[in-house]
Amino acid sequence: MFILIIKTSNSNIILATDNLHIGYRSKKVETLIASNISIEIGEGELVALVGINGVGKSTLLRSLSGVQELLKGDIRIKGKPLRSLSSEKLSELISIVLTEQPISKNLSVFELIALGRQPYTNWIGTLTSKDLKYIQNALKLVDIENLQHKKCYELSDGQLQKVLIARAIAQDTPLVILDEPTTHLDIYHQAYILKLLKKLTVQTKKSILFATHEINLALQLCDRIILMEQNKVSIGTPKQLIEEDVFSKMFPSDLIFFDKISQSFKIKT
Repeated sequence: MFILIIKTSNSNIILATDNLHIGYRSKKVETLIASNISIEIGEGELVALVGINGVGKSTLLRSLSGVQELLKGDIRIKGKPLRSLSSEKLSELISIVLTEQPISKNLSVFELIALGRQPYTNWIGTLTSKDLKYIQNALKLVDIENLQHKKCYELSDGQLQKVLIARAIAQDTPLVILDEPTTHLDIYHQAYILKLLKKLTVQTKKSILFATHEINLALQLCDRIILMEQNKVSIGTPKQLIEEDVFSKMFPSDLIFFDKISQSFKIKT
């Protein structure tokens, strides 16, 4: 696999990979999804992971978050090798928001966000005044203080997504990873969630990496973009990747095309 690397100028690197190979390994078979992935994400950056369906975006996110075993290569979180980190230490460095993750919707909004403090509470899960401060700060940052006493089953999809983001913020990790946070949302709420993520990187200095199909929105809001293709992984600012013309061959040209002037995908008419 060929990789185009356009490194961040940010000297405070939160996530870095070197010659990463991802995929699946069974007793007799190794299935390679993508290889030679070398990327860096700096502090306070909003980074979108884009690519066609089935190219391996979710596999990459699971590998970066320590959920899935690596085939080859290295991942470092704040300079620490991922392989050397215990699950407890990893939960202090990375918070994860997955698509369709199992949650009890009988919990209140406050209770669900409080689960983000589990890495720091004692063995019976007692919340300290410090934990409560982080929870209240997350509610305020995501602007859902008015929802905190509602049950999660009472929420819309957009409201629930904001609650899950607040839980990740309450966990207080330098890196937040989200898998398609705008799934099931209309275009207004897609834009709202992505603008919220951008605001959070500015206000908290956390690095946020998310997979998305909303490429046009990502091009407008993200600091950098990772484009996964079958035989190439590219990373850079939207401007850099547009100048490199990496989006022009992303999809079959019979239906849509990338318009450099508007910097967006358009339907052929």
